[in-house]
Amino acid sequence: MLKALSWVPDTIMVRFQYWLKFGFFPDLKSPKRYSEKMQLYKLKYRNPVLSQCVDKYDVRDYIKGKGFGDYLVPLYGVYDKIEDVVIKDLPKQFVVKNTTGGGGMNVIIVKDVSKLNWKEICDQVNKWPIHHKGDVDVGREWAYTNMPRTKILVEKLLEPLDKHGLVDYKFFCFNGRAEYLYVMSDRVFGKDAALAIYDRNFNKTDYYEKGERRSTDILPRPKNYLKMLEIADKLSEDFPQVRVDLYNIDGSIYFGELTFYDESGYVRFDPDSFDYVLGDLFKIDTFV
Repeated sequence: MLKALSWVPDTIMVRFQYWLKFGFFPDLKSPKRYSEKMQLYKLKYRNPVLSQCVDKYDVRDYIKGKGFGDYLVPLYGVYDKIEDVVIKDLPKQFVVKNTTGGGGMNVIIVKDVSKLNWKEICDQVNKWPIHHKGDVDVGREWAYTNMPRTKILVEKLLEPLDKHGLVDYKFFCFNGRAEYLYVMSDRVFGKDAALAIYDRNFNKTDYYEKGERRSTDILPRPKNYLKMLEIADKLSEDFPQVRVDLYNIDGSIYFGELTFYDESGYVRFDPDSFDYVLGDLFKIDTFV
């Protein structure tokens, strides 16, 4: 339905989508909320580097340019279509994903290639949406419009050592400083994960995201946490706001992705005051 409405002007569409999520229209003239400022970010911020950074393959060059190439997940290959993959050239375990991400849904984990039905994998991948350069994003997230056509990536499977599985650390950064982070653990693949919000010093807060499964545990501060902060700060320094996702497996840090429009800016927090806390950190005067 949203694709069919691609002709609707962006300003009208983001206001309508915001109303559907929140039950009221955003204040785009004097925004105070993080969620409101995110809509202006989509509408007004036009840094061409964003289109490179939202592509799961092209972002690798950006990460290397920042001096953090050693933290990239090893890549086995990039392909125009899944049928181009040569199975015999791959290890026993790997991950198949596409370059647009698809909100984490366009991912297949292979733990034993000998037990793989490759035709089923191909059929599944070929059902994933394909983005072409110039396509209007349904959430009106400008950075995705100029991405190149979707490609297929095959990369190393990260094996967790923690009892909580592969923990995802999502740093919310503003003008080169990580302020808060989501810590996502105990993931049920394809369904959800337990979520907690920590501050920069890795203290668990009383803030939560509505609709997400709440983590009841206090996870230990990861090894090399200060290095993770350094990476997040450095990778975010070129942007007013970005979420930097990292993994840490017993001290080995891996880059996940850069996300400029977390849930398209339609996140609801409990308590609601956290929307204002993040909003106060998000400075928009440079592009509005």
